[in-house]
Amino acid sequence: MGSDSDYPVMVPAIEICAQFEVSVDAQVLSAHRTPHDMLAFAGEAYDRGYRVIIAGAGGAAHLPGMIASATVLPVIGVPIKLATLEGLDSLLSIVQMPRGVPVATVGINNATNAGLLALRILAVSDPILAERMARYLGANADLSRNKTLPPPQYRTEHAKGDGTFDPAP
Repeated sequence: MGSDSDYPVMVPAIEICAQFEVSVDAQVLSAHRTPHDMLAFAGEAYDRGYRVIIAGAGGAAHLPGMIASATVLPVIGVPIKLATLEGLDSLLSIVQMPRGVPVATVGINNATNAGLLALRILAVSDPILAERMARYLGANADLSRNKTLPPPQYRTEHAKGDGTFDPAP
């Protein structure tokens, strides 16, 4: 991540990887404050055993693209919402990479999806991880199937003009 202030946003990626028993190395690498360190990390990542990199950044959000320019590994960018522009600046900065420097980009502050995408990339060559992903997806589907809504007549009869429901008839 580009700054320690990005850590709370990135924690869900760390947590989802831990659920799948995949080790994570979380560190601060700034494209602007420590560019040489960042480029050294990116250039050495494959040889050091990394297989996918998740890079979170806000504002100018150069970190994911700069890492992608210096590594052979897939890079997933997490745009981080700052006080201004609701994170759109980060999103556009990460998603609009030039040809030849791909960065997979997830939604603003959506480190969970970054973690899940990284796990799916790793699962391509790891049958055990693929099985864990299949179980996760099955459990997620079950959660969705088990949700209930009020019956249609209840929603129609008790709907307010603002789209909410009056629970007491």
